[in-house]
Amino acid sequence: MHNARFDKSKLPSRHVTEGPSRAPHRSYFYAMGITEEEIHQPWVGVATCWNEAAPCNIALNRQAQSVKGGVKKGGGTPREFTTITVTDGIAMGHEGMRSSLASREAIADTVELTMRGHCYDAIVGLAGCDKSLPGMMMAMVRLNTPSVFIYGGSILPGRLNGKDVTVQDVFEAVGKHQAGSMSDAELEILERIACPSAGACGGQFTANTMACVSEAIGLALLNSSGAPAPYESRDQYGEASGVAVMNLIEKNIRARDIVTRKSLENAARIVACTGGSTNAGLHLPAIAHEAGIDFDLFDVCDIFRDTPYFVDLKPGGQYVAKDLYESGGVPVVMKELRKAGLIHEDCMTASGRTIGEELDMIEGDADGKVIYHVDSPITKTGGVVGLRGNLCPEGAIVKVAGMSEEEQVFTGPARVFECEEDAFAAVKARGYEEGEVIVIRNEGPAGGPGMREMLATTAALSGQGMGKKVALITDGRFSGATRGFCVGHVGPEAAHGGPIGMLQNGDVITINALTGELSVDLTEEELAARKAAWAGPRKTIYATGALWKYAQLVGGARKGAVTHPGAETELHIYMDL
Repeated sequence: MHNARFDKSKLPSRHVTEGPSRAPHRSYFYAMGITEEEIHQPWVGVATCWNEAAPCNIALNRQAQSVKGGVKKGGGTPREFTTITVTDGIAMGHEGMRSSLASREAIADTVELTMRGHCYDAIVGLAGCDKSLPGMMMAMVRLNTPSVFIYGGSILPGRLNGKDVTVQDVFEAVGKHQAGSMSDAELEILERIACPSAGACGGQFTANTMACVSEAIGLALLNSSGAPAPYESRDQYGEASGVAVMNLIEKNIRARDIVTRKSLENAARIVACTGGSTNAGLHLPAIAHEAGIDFDLFDVCDIFRDTPYFVDLKPGGQYVAKDLYESGGVPVVMKELRKAGLIHEDCMTASGRTIGEELDMIEGDADGKVIYHVDSPITKTGGVVGLRGNLCPEGAIVKVAGMSEEEQVFTGPARVFECEEDAFAAVKARGYEEGEVIVIRNEGPAGGPGMREMLATTAALSGQGMGKKVALITDGRFSGATRGFCVGHVGPEAAHGGPIGMLQNGDVITINALTGELSVDLTEEELAARKAAWAGPRKTIYATGALWKYAQLVGGARKGAVTHPGAETELHIYMDL
């Protein structure tokens, strides 16, 4: 029997499989055709975020079958279950976007509850869309089980007039159409061909950014996130991930042995050097929180500041995930980081080997086209920059990948909007001036609620050719597909009484991504006087239900917009109950 490798007396599944008192539980297992041998093996939850909402998730249930094959091969009993996903591309630009960030917590919570309820010994988690990747990784670290993450893979690029196109081009086309520079027919052609397959958005937007993070942080097998979703070659990584989790059970290597301060730093490096999504500045602190590691937005941004940007991906650059994969993927990028001494090599990974040992086995090298050499980067500092100043005592974040140095400094009068809809309507009607700083407030985690992304507004500005002529700041978020000088995560948010809530039209705001400053030309006394006269948080229509609950619990963006105390206060670890 396989069981000689595994000491069942130390595993959670003993609570449902062992001894005479568990006969009723076993009768359920026999009902599903599980054999006696399988009942007494380790049990592995194979969690997916499969649904029919979007191409990002549609291939996950098929991919889960290869993972289950790997678990069986490794001597385990796989049990597949699903959780939710809210897909940002579908939720974007309307009330549905409020559900997106809250879904990250719901994913982590539901995976935790499923694992605890059924006493699974380990987890392999498959995810495709923006929030499902960090949500799944948060659950792994919270439970501290042996864990392997696997990405569902990216979408293939569409082709139009000899060029690769992505959903970002369609969002920006809406702005062109509004501006009269694109016809109905042209828009209809673009929307039909931009997304030709299963898979998550192909640029270095949030899903691919967090997929790169999953490898760099050590929870995913190296190179497992690279191949596009439709490639059947993904199955080999699914199977290998199933085998790998059995190896981790045997060696008792758990999620928090992998996710450490050093591995979080490795993860932040990969975001910076690929010009990844600003959302990583929210998700890395949230993953850290599950492990009880203090790693906030400022810690993430310190790493961004001294990491060269050398991978030329959309939206700041030219290429998509498929191109990165064909150039050697994350392992080759990490090899370049290692040459510059920017990788902690002793971090454990899901393979049971350290990141250094893993990189020693990678043969590929930077092609100088998609992946530049680290000593001749696209720019010397990371594609994402943290800001602080009297307008954001708890920080803010901006993506500068693809922007020149002079474009990274902006001073102008504020044009204040109380929500995204107001701002979008004004942009559509050209109700703003060149040189202004557009302020969108009351869109934070609690004030929104849900910290919506502002892609519709920023894409409309780009489509109007105004992306470089105005700046934008918000206590909400930006899509990984946003480009232009757009500052998000301004904290404290307006609903928590932050300075962004005190701004008035015409206040002079300075954004300087070179020095890391976001300030308003007001004295401390003036800000204090405005705060004293402040009427309090803006009322929302979410007075009940999941979003109300979320708004009550959620903390600031600086620490990841988390909703529970995290590992610092925990009194037990699930695996040891």
